[in-house]
Amino acid sequence: MKSTGIVRRVDELGRVVIPIELRNKFGIAEKDPIEIYVEGSNIILRKYEPNCVFCGNTKNLLEYKDKLICEKCAKQIADINN
Repeated sequence: MKSTGIVRRVDELGRVVIPIELRNKFGIAEKDPIEIYVEGSNIILRKYEPNCVFCGNTKNLLEYKDKLICEKCAKQIADINN
């Protein structure tokens, strides 16, 4: 993991400001959803991208019963029933 040399303090509400240079670099705009997860002893922030619940693909997604499925997985599921 590469250090940016940027240090920010957590405010009284638990917020941290992501520097504009990093938001620009990663294409994060105001109101964009950010995914937060833990990897070992690290807290990871990443721009949220919806993906297929089966394979993780982020392209050509279809919504089925409030879940996202890519076209390839949807076709494989349809083939099971035939």
